[in-house]
Amino acid sequence: MATQKINHQGSLCKTGPLPDFNQSLPMALLRARESVMRKFMPALQAHGLSAQQWRVMRALHEERAQDLSTLAEVCYLLKPSLSRIIRNLESRGLISRLVDPRDQRVSVVSISPEGVRLFETVLPYSELQYAHITNKFGATKLQQLYELLEQLVADLDESDQE
Repeated sequence: MATQKINHQGSLCKTGPLPDFNQSLPMALLRARESVMRKFMPALQAHGLSAQQWRVMRALHEERAQDLSTLAEVCYLLKPSLSRIIRNLESRGLISRLVDPRDQRVSVVSISPEGVRLFETVLPYSELQYAHITNKFGATKLQQLYELLEQLVADLDESDQE
């Protein structure tokens, strides 16, 4: 059965048959994400971190200090979720939060020395899993996958602008 979507002029247009549930792009991407994350989760859980908390720690390790809006964007987290994560990491002494001296309404978070220590403890496990994935899938195919996913994002974002 053909599906329909609304085009840029607000009219319905046919897009072709809807793929089976298991063959849909969102499900294929979700299966791939779950498969990849199964490799990383044991080390994160062993150190008391969720995938989202690790994402925040990793972003702060690379950038050192970020305001919450930027951090939410970079980590692809909703602001309420990020707020809970920040409270948790802050209560554990893994990050610190300061008020931006240029704008008192803005909080800036950074990774603490304790957070850096935890990051550097978990990092070798993460690197080991990246090496495993690269060996299993192949460096060339993995690079192609990164490029294809980036192109997909760019093309879809571009179509949103039209």
